Amino acid sequence: MGRLFGTDGARGIANSELTCELSMKIGRAAAMVLTENLSHKPRVLIGMDTRASSHMLAAAISAGLCSVGADVLVLGDIPTPGVAFLVKEYEYDAGVMISASHNPCEYNGIKIFQHNGYKLPDELENEIEEIILDETKVPPVMLGGDVGRIYFSKSAVDDYIFHLAMTSDGDFKGMRIALDCANGSASVTARALFTRLGAQCFIINDEPNGININDKCGSTHMEQLCKFVVENKCDIGFAFDGDADRMLISDENGNLVDGDKIIALCAKYMKSEGKLNNDTAVVTVMSNMGFFEFCEKNGIKCEKTKVGDRYVLENMVKNGYSIGGEQSGHIIFLDYATTGDGQMSAIQVLNVLKRTGKKISELADEMNVFPQVLINVRVSNFGKTRLEKDEEVQLAIREASEELGNDGRVLVRVSGTEPLVRVMLEGRDYDKISYLAECIAKVVEERLV
Repeated sequence: MGRLFGTDGARGIANSELTCELSMKIGRAAAMVLTENLSHKPRVLIGMDTRASSHMLAAAISAGLCSVGADVLVLGDIPTPGVAFLVKEYEYDAGVMISASHNPCEYNGIKIFQHNGYKLPDELENEIEEIILDETKVPPVMLGGDVGRIYFSKSAVDDYIFHLAMTSDGDFKGMRIALDCANGSASVTARALFTRLGAQCFIINDEPNGININDKCGSTHMEQLCKFVVENKCDIGFAFDGDADRMLISDENGNLVDGDKIIALCAKYMKSEGKLNNDTAVVTVMSNMGFFEFCEKNGIKCEKTKVGDRYVLENMVKNGYSIGGEQSGHIIFLDYATTGDGQMSAIQVLNVLKRTGKKISELADEMNVFPQVLINVRVSNFGKTRLEKDEEVQLAIREASEELGNDGRVLVRVSGTEPLVRVMLEGRDYDKISYLAECIAKVVEERLV
């Protein structure tokens, strides 16, 4: 049985791979799995990002949910972490987010949250898949008054903005901040949030039309924001992705500050304030070697997980850690949220700037970055399954690792959300790691397409 769910929900090209029919089945199966032990009528809320297909898929999922007797509350356009927060705040049984995050508009996806605001664990996703693909259980069909109903929220965005504002240490008056909303979910929240907190806001890419989400903007295309920050003499710039669960920074000089540096500067500040639980930060194996060097210098312990914010979160919850995240800008502040939240992360960084009185460039430069090369190789779905088994690919990886020795590392993995193999090399010598990365990528392309 092929998996429907990757590392961040079900993904695919909307109306082709992720069809209305499949979405309806996911709605029915999810409602059955998440609510079968309830003694009351199930209640599920649904949020979405701004891409054209989101309303279509939300309608299909809502129909599936209602068919098994669940009532649905449609939140409308809202960031993914807004769904995670509101499902718990409103005391609903489950939450669904329609979004393909940082991907182009033709893609879409389905993320499901439990009643406590956490994403589904693997075992529940597997159970939903088995109902859909193997027909291990048959969802009930409700009739008459037992059919679920659909309602629409008028306060969800405001309630979420209020929650975010409460994570600030005060106002940010006197700060000039730039915001790139990626023509996505942050377009409905960022302006109201950051002006409420007193900052002077300069906002770009906050006019979604259904097809311009992530289009040469947002956290995957930082060039525009970096230039904009310098031209408008801003103190800092924040770029969100399509569903606003990740964030990257431009410093006042137009230089990129990635997730590793954001976690580093926040963890150091939290430690100084006695708020870094167990003096530990959690990151993935993709984090830069400079991050681990920074942690060692500053007395911060570090735990590494598999790639994916869900694995970072699992480690944090299990061990009671307060900050963790990914180089890509998924950052989790567990004291305030159950998932990565780009706007919340921005507020925490502004808190650090305000309390320390330092520029973002000063704080970010405390962490040295080792040169890193990442090559994405497009492969077939079959090729993705062959990565660990192909002897020539594994030989190329071993040879590169031996040549780098202690001066670098090699990490080759399949993407959890796209038909890609990611070849990442890191080390002190940029020319050497670039050459070795190209060598590995060539073998991957030859063997796994």
